[in-house]
Order: sequence, then structure tokens, then C-alpha cells
Amino acid sequence: MASSPRQTTTLTGLALGLALLCAASQSSGASVSSVVTEAFFNGIKNQAPSSCEGKNFYTRSAFLSAADSFPSFAHGETEADGKREVAAFFAHTTYETGHFCYINEINRANVFCDASSKQWPCVPGKKYYGRGPLQISWNFNYGPAGKSIGVDLLANPDKVAQDPVVSFKTALWIWMNNAHQAMPKGFGGTIRAINGGLVCNGNNTPQMKALVGYYKQYCQQLGVDPGNNLTC
Repeated sequence: MASSPRQTTTLTGLALGLALLCAASQSSGASVSSVVTEAFFNGIKNQAPSSCEGKNFYTRSAFLSAADSFPSFAHGETEADGKREVAAFFAHTTYETGHFCYINEINRANVFCDASSKQWPCVPGKKYYGRGPLQISWNFNYGPAGKSIGVDLLANPDKVAQDPVVSFKTALWIWMNNAHQAMPKGFGGTIRAINGGLVCNGNNTPQMKALVGYYKQYCQQLGVDPGNNLTC
């Protein structure tokens, strides 16, 4: 049966309302490219010595290209939530890389191969030590991260240290699968999610102080309150 004019108007209004609601939901949070400005990104990187291997490797454009593949990043309920997530992500990457100085882990002697992982078996001759902004390590992380971003990182883990976009994608993969859902718990929740076993020890370790310091600094730069529960 055909709709009456009044029914058509009601349905049209309902559809428009739903469309606006969906659009608002998708646009909630922060605009990553607007928040992570050239000045913000380079302000971190420029604190590292000029001789660092990551000086010309890590770039804002590589980060933004990688972030395009993770549209939920920095998209919490509000713009402030998004800015806090950006600050948290860069606090961790600053800590892990020494202000984007290191691409590879300093100690590369360990293969970091878990032979018990049948789904993500190590490739002979390959090492799965830390690489990239969040120092992805172990075969059971390289494997699923590579599958997610479309690169065989089990066969070629060095790709993380060769392609800056891939490098940032592995960091965002780690973040979205661990720390992103911890953001509502405060910055301390992200510390526990990323490095809990190493850093969460009485809330007064040098590592903890460094991470919280970076986070508060970046929140101040982005004009957002750091929130509660900063330690884990």
C-alpha cells in the first residue's frame, strides 16, 4: 500500500534524523590531522639528537597516512577524548623511541621467537625484536599485525624498520588492540595495557614518571585537561 503524504513526511524526517545521528557519531572525537600539526610532531622529534636513525624516518605524513587506516583512533565521545588519546599515543611512542630517535631495539641479539606459536611460526633466520614507534616484538605480534595491515611481517619483519608508514601502522595496530579501549580508564589504563608488567610497580618508577610527564606535556600543548587516573 502506498504511503500517505503525512507518512512520507514522517519517514523522510526519521531517515534524515538517523543520517544526522550517524554523521555525528562518525565525526565525534578529534580531527587527527588538525591535532597532530607539523609543529606538534616535529616538536617531539627535534628533541632527539640529529644523529638518530629515526630523524629522517619518522614523519608526520607517514603517521597521518597510517592513521587513515585506523579511523577509530582518537574518535572517542568528545573532541577532548580524542585529543587525550593523541597525547597518550605520542607519550608512549616518545618513551619507546626516545623522541623518535630509535627505529630498532638497541639490543638486537634476541630472536624473540616463541616456537610454541603454531599460528604464527617464526621464519628461519628472521628476528622479531622491537621495531617501530611502539617497538613491536615477538612473532605472535608481527604475524597478526602484518595480516591486519596487508604485509607479511613474519617473512619480512625488517619492513617495519624500512617503511615508515608500515612502521606507524604496526604501532597503531598495537594501540588499537590494547590501549584504545583502555582510554576511558585514564592514561594509567594505557600504561597497564602497553607496558604494565614492566612499568606498573608501585606507581613511582622512573618509567612511570617519564610516561606521565610526556602525557601531561602533550595534553597541555593540545589544550586539553589530562583527566584522572594518570598512573596504573
